Amino acid sequence: MQTNFTDEQLQDPDLRESNKILRTCVHCGFCTATCPTFVLLGDELDSPRGRIYLIKDMLENGKPATARVVKHLDRCLSCMSCMTTCPSGVHYAHLVDHARGYIEATYTRPWHDRALRWLLCELIPRPTLFRWSLRSAQLAQPLKGLMRGRMRAMLELAPKSLPKPSPVDRPQVIPAEGPRRARVAILTGCAQRVLDTNINEATVRLLTRHGVEVVVADGMGCCGSLPHHLGKLEDSHAKAAANIEAWWKETEAGGGPGLDAIVINASGCGTTVKDYAFVFREDAKLKDKAEAISALTRDVTEYLLEIGVMPPTRRTGHTVAYHSACSMQHGQQLKTQPQRLLTEAGFKVKGVPEGHLCCGSAGVYNVLQPKIANQLRTRKLANIAKTQPAIIATGNVGCMTQLGPHSEAPVVHTVELIDWATGGPLPKGLAGRIEETAAEPVQVAAS
Repeated sequence: MQTNFTDEQLQDPDLRESNKILRTCVHCGFCTATCPTFVLLGDELDSPRGRIYLIKDMLENGKPATARVVKHLDRCLSCMSCMTTCPSGVHYAHLVDHARGYIEATYTRPWHDRALRWLLCELIPRPTLFRWSLRSAQLAQPLKGLMRGRMRAMLELAPKSLPKPSPVDRPQVIPAEGPRRARVAILTGCAQRVLDTNINEATVRLLTRHGVEVVVADGMGCCGSLPHHLGKLEDSHAKAAANIEAWWKETEAGGGPGLDAIVINASGCGTTVKDYAFVFREDAKLKDKAEAISALTRDVTEYLLEIGVMPPTRRTGHTVAYHSACSMQHGQQLKTQPQRLLTEAGFKVKGVPEGHLCCGSAGVYNVLQPKIANQLRTRKLANIAKTQPAIIATGNVGCMTQLGPHSEAPVVHTVELIDWATGGPLPKGLAGRIEETAAEPVQVAAS
């Protein structure tokens, strides 16, 4: 794609990077076939190629974002399916993130839109406040029938019950069982700590069972993904910087005992942390630290395959439909690792038709664009049902929240199933829905 940025414009590192991305695009249109919003809506401007044209015109002319541009960029899920499909290697995610920051700086949204976005960015990254807000939403459930649009979507997404805060989420060092093989830090997340404490607990059990010491670093918090994708880059970068410093102190270079990896069990967060090196590429203070942190980061399934998982200690054999979160398959390009782990644990793993399409969660997309999100959820669940699963597994709490309440089969995190198969308890999401007696102990020869 030909661009016409001035030399003065290209002094800006973000514009310079966007110019490189734009010039990579060859207009082929392969991205349109795998873009969820184009598949649903059929509008060229709701495809990656169409959005690229809008972004190019906006940035190149240095003009404020218009309502038309905002409408079509807001509809983008940031699912990154287009990046998997693109034969030219267009890094659409970096381009659309730059555009969203530009929108935030140049466009004044209606007051109610600004208020909702502010509220989401203030509540969700703070577990105590988020928990309080969900308690309030539970009290407001009788009013749900009177509400429409985004307000109704928020109430529908609020869980009926919340687990108590988990002790594993506090800053601490959790020792390995037996001889220590490795030392890792984990990201406990923000929404995940409130919505489903079982995920972090299963992760810690699984890692320590495999001889891994687990560090919950003091000062670690939200990865910054939520404000980042809403264009609130200053807030996002501050959260990312806090994590970098917290983890850096645990590395040998930072004066700590050292880390073999930073293990993340929410694929959306993992995609963001792996991108810290890009985010801070121009930051003289954080550049080297960010590169080191990104290089250490692994999805939990990725890390488990690196260290090797013990053989299953119980028979499973249940049919599992594996729903690959967009941030897993497109963001981190981890396409087979979770399925391989589940298969090795004894489950019968089935792929989902149209598995490349988003379920509609996409961070807070299901709140901000509920109509499209609900259509995508319905489509996803219909495709999952074709596999006739006993269990649905995924690696992202957002997908679990989006699909779980509307699914006939229980939805659990991949790590919960691996933990169960190798000696952990039955995942709470399966209680009363899967026969525990179906899991008979397996005699494993000592190595």
